[in-house]
Amino acid sequence: MKVTFVCSGNICRSPSAEAVLRAMLVERGLDDRVEVDSFGTGSWHVGDPADPRAMGALAARGYSLNHTARTIDAYEISERDLVIAMDRGHEEELREMAATAEDADKIRLLRSFDPAAGPGDLDVPDPYYGGRDGFERVLDIIEAGCAGLADHISESLAS
Repeated sequence: MKVTFVCSGNICRSPSAEAVLRAMLVERGLDDRVEVDSFGTGSWHVGDPADPRAMGALAARGYSLNHTARTIDAYEISERDLVIAMDRGHEEELREMAATAEDADKIRLLRSFDPAAGPGDLDVPDPYYGGRDGFERVLDIIEAGCAGLADHISESLAS
């Protein structure tokens, strides 16, 4: 199974989700059955590492990440089983980019996997223009969404 996360520049939210889901899959013994990566919808950070504030928040919780930002395209969507958008704007961009209806059906919001998230609260906020506390808050949201996503993946692989 191939899962990818998508945010705007691929330096904050999506690489953080990539690191969190990878760790959760290792804990479940599924890391050898699931490939996890991430992309951005915009190209302004291509080639850059993850934001140092995101890396600091991840490291403080024991996550590791080696990352270089890149952008997604229709081909990358077609190659994945699940394409996980960080917010409704990304979801819309990805659906427009998808080459087929089948590819568009692979696109989901991360918070849709979090049972505590209400229907009006499905966006993972962008911490880029804020301080370190925003990165911590976003990491809390990502961990909750990834826990539900890991459950979904476990169930999918079991059937």
